[in-house]
Amino acid sequence: MNFIALLVTVVSAFLITSVIGMWLIPFLRRLHFGQTILDIGPAWHKSKQGTPTMGGIMFIAGITIAILAGWLTLELSEQGVVDASAAGSFYLWGGLLMALAFGLIGFLDDYISVVKKQNLGLKAGQKSLAQLLVAVVYLAAQQIFAPTTSFWLPFIGDLDIGIFYYPLMLFIIVGTVNAVNLTDGIDGLDASVTMVAAMGFMVIASIAGFSQMNLLAAALAGGCLGFLVWNFHPAKVFMGDTGSLFLGGMVVALAFGLRRPVLLVFIGIVYVVETLSDIIQIGSVKLTGKRVFKMAPIHHHFEMSGWSEVKIVAVFSAVTAVGCLIAVLLVL
Repeated sequence: MNFIALLVTVVSAFLITSVIGMWLIPFLRRLHFGQTILDIGPAWHKSKQGTPTMGGIMFIAGITIAILAGWLTLELSEQGVVDASAAGSFYLWGGLLMALAFGLIGFLDDYISVVKKQNLGLKAGQKSLAQLLVAVVYLAAQQIFAPTTSFWLPFIGDLDIGIFYYPLMLFIIVGTVNAVNLTDGIDGLDASVTMVAAMGFMVIASIAGFSQMNLLAAALAGGCLGFLVWNFHPAKVFMGDTGSLFLGGMVVALAFGLRRPVLLVFIGIVYVVETLSDIIQIGSVKLTGKRVFKMAPIHHHFEMSGWSEVKIVAVFSAVTAVGCLIAVLLVL
């Protein structure tokens, strides 16, 4: 992997994202595009009422431009793009387009929510249908540019699962995107966890020789870091569903681009636990009328237990780093 191209990608994603924040945050304030905080959340979250949301726009722009800059740098280098096949190009540009499509769904959800001044945007059915449509289009395109029905498993390798590939991948795509969205509940959490996950993907991409995925991961890491300039506690802006659904799409794009979606279980361990905690909580309340956690998703449980937002972010990021290490060891 061309080090200069990687550096250009990371630095440009960070700088563009953080600089856009200088303009976007005041602009969102002038439009009164502030977050509405529901009464069901922790009482101290009420102080966040009115904090500008839809800030994910800044890293969507930063990441997209950074990928273009890094790709051009790689193209103009003597080395060129290593995995410049139709499959390699699809996983880069198709993955980015998929993430942008999920970001658009989030933008519509945020816009409706902000205009109505409620924490309600698109109806659940509308959002689910739109997400399924994006996932189906991505998988259809995959079968054109990088056809496969194989599923990589640790210690086993590629396993052809035939027609079962499609429903399984649909579940993984939509499930991961929503899991990343669910993780966005306190200042800096989603961006920090996703930044660490992106660095894990970078290491695996380097080992496997997927230069285009290295660009995607580098841009994601740089964009998340640039956003944390404004989103780390106390947050001056929230990413909104605009940002969290885009991040989910990027995480999926990287896992598929590395031809190892199963690694999401390890690299995305925090996303998995957040989702399971929500499912367990809902199931327990419906079946027994009792809560397992003080509040779900689980980051709110720790928050209600007295953990500071900074501590939760630090611990969850460390857990993600351990998951990334396990994933790296599995692909060696």
